[in-house]
Amino acid sequence: MSESPSTTAVTTDPFDAGAEFDRQVQTLLRLGYPKLAGRTEEDFTALVTPLRAAAVAGPPGSAGHRPPTEARVPFLLVVTRDLVPVEPRLGLTTLAGKRKPGFLDRNFPAGDLPRFDPIKELEVPAGPAYLVFDVERGEEFRNLAPAAAMEGMSAQGRLPLTIDEGIAFVTQHPAALASNRCFSLVGSRCGDKRVPALWISQGAPKLGWCWYGNPHTWLGSATAHPVRLGLD
Repeated sequence: MSESPSTTAVTTDPFDAGAEFDRQVQTLLRLGYPKLAGRTEEDFTALVTPLRAAAVAGPPGSAGHRPPTEARVPFLLVVTRDLVPVEPRLGLTTLAGKRKPGFLDRNFPAGDLPRFDPIKELEVPAGPAYLVFDVERGEEFRNLAPAAAMEGMSAQGRLPLTIDEGIAFVTQHPAALASNRCFSLVGSRCGDKRVPALWISQGAPKLGWCWYGNPHTWLGSATAHPVRLGLD
């Protein structure tokens, strides 16, 4: 059984972005990401370390990071399916204080998950890892269909999260996924009306999907700053 990622402290003041980046890297090492990627811990660390300076600086034009809360974090180190497939990463997520591993909803047909790509509006960096900033679980969009939530995000100058980003959110900050505080990942689509989402089932994170036009009282739509920064 996988180890449970530690719950992130939410009271650090001032926020130390460098220490937070290092913590996120250590979490991935502890969970076995290098082995899943077919790399040594040293190679894995060397791969993602060039992103540290950008994590400390924040997105272009930012005035610095705000300390994290359970609903919002300053940045995430996102590992993509180019480095580690979705399902093994999902299986390393847990709820805060729990040990049951995350799992994929049975309504995803076999081989269907790779069809969900980032929408073009996100301009997700190519490659094995990147940074996404100012991530929120989107509680204000609860009981709104993802279609309506997208309009609200656009009005805020924000964009939705992808599957890779949602998994990174729960991996690094398990408390982000809570009862009646679950979230859609509208940034990953496959050309039909399905929208992937992370919610709680059987005491563990579950990656499933809902319809683009259907609201749920317990499901928001997670958002982030529009700029994502990659390794190049």
